[in-house]
Amino acid sequence: MKAFDLEIVRGSRLRSVWKLAWPLVALNLVNGAHGIVDHILVGHFITSEDSAANAAIGVAWQVFLVLVVFITSIFHGMNVLISRNAGRQDRERLSQVFYTAFMASLAALTLILGPSGYFLAPALLRIMNVPPAVVVHALPYLRILFICGTPLFLMFLLTGAFHASGDARLPLKLGVLTTLLNVVISTILITGVGIFTPMGVRGAALGTVLAPMASGFMGLRLIYKGKAIIQPPARLRLKLDMKILFDMMRIGIPSGIQGVLLNIGGVMLLWYISQLQCSAAAQAAYIICYTQLFALVSWMSFGLRGAAGTMMGQNIGAGNPRRGRQGVLIAGAVAGCWAALVGILYLAVPGTLLRLFNISDGQVYDYAVILLRYLAVSGVVLGITQALTGGLQGAGATRPPMVIAFLTQIVALLGFCQIFLSMNSLTPEVIWTAILFSHILRLLFTGLVFRQKGWEHAIAHIDTGYDAAL
Repeated sequence: MKAFDLEIVRGSRLRSVWKLAWPLVALNLVNGAHGIVDHILVGHFITSEDSAANAAIGVAWQVFLVLVVFITSIFHGMNVLISRNAGRQDRERLSQVFYTAFMASLAALTLILGPSGYFLAPALLRIMNVPPAVVVHALPYLRILFICGTPLFLMFLLTGAFHASGDARLPLKLGVLTTLLNVVISTILITGVGIFTPMGVRGAALGTVLAPMASGFMGLRLIYKGKAIIQPPARLRLKLDMKILFDMMRIGIPSGIQGVLLNIGGVMLLWYISQLQCSAAAQAAYIICYTQLFALVSWMSFGLRGAAGTMMGQNIGAGNPRRGRQGVLIAGAVAGCWAALVGILYLAVPGTLLRLFNISDGQVYDYAVILLRYLAVSGVVLGITQALTGGLQGAGATRPPMVIAFLTQIVALLGFCQIFLSMNSLTPEVIWTAILFSHILRLLFTGLVFRQKGWEHAIAHIDTGYDAAL
């Protein structure tokens, strides 16, 4: 039986943050590598005007993530409760939370979201006004994600649970295995190596959903062999603990809605891009820069957001929320410094980065170079914001980030674009400006909330133990 890591709630705060962050950052890097490989392979081996196949992968993911809000809500609520109980070293309660989340998400994915997403996919792409050249590739990719995406979400579940319990290295090991398998499968299926027929974007989708099967099985095996902090239930049963499920949903639903708002903002941004005269080129530039090259920033910022959440939750559980807040500020500083370094890279060698995706001239290149200039600034702003958001969410204060996401990603971002569209003045650079503007607003609002007192005890009415006594 694996012991709890007490260094998370005592000793050097910087060491504690980095101990949680580096495996998660490395995991994001590893997980993101297969996406970059997919885009590179698709860009080189699938002939499509204005990089429509690359754009299709990004569009499909935007739609997919909007519809899985219920699952992501359960996952976030699970992570908060697991980290809180890990801080108290309550292994039994921690394990009950994981088992409930596992069973609930498995049922929702296989019985509801998968079948409904498959049939709704064409309508969703029509709503987004996706160009026909992009739909040809996006529809099969999206349908494969919906029907076969359960192993992928199982890995998301295991990664979050292991990390929240304080075992940050195990998800990295499983992630490395998943990515290696993903790269191999995608390369074979996209290009048609040996006896295999080239499958294009279908091969990329199959690689994404098939690769996590082995890692998910190994993660569950470690739990049921008693070799993880999370332990198997004393008795397997299909009936769920509804109180735990409702607690997870009460905490996680605002976070899930926040994710939906962010993704709706992304989906609607693609809609506004589709209204441009050269929409396919602008969409390709957006997908390549924002969803792929910007991953150099998001890998670090998401990792530090996860570290900040676990740091906050476990220290609250251990009775020391002040230490958790200090750890979150350290995470924000590290995220901002890293994003600044990446921003210098965007400004110095944009052509070298874009050539990785077989883009060296034309409208896609011109739009992408300008977008990278904006992202060089946005990265610093977003990195700090993510760490502060992780701290709030780790304490269970999930409503303020949800409201902030609505104000910045729906009202400000889309409102900015709509004003210029109504004046027939919408251009790619206007949209890139709107992205930067919304990121700055999000940092300002999140910083104001973080400076306030009392959000550390946001779920005292749900949990028991330390918080109930405050």
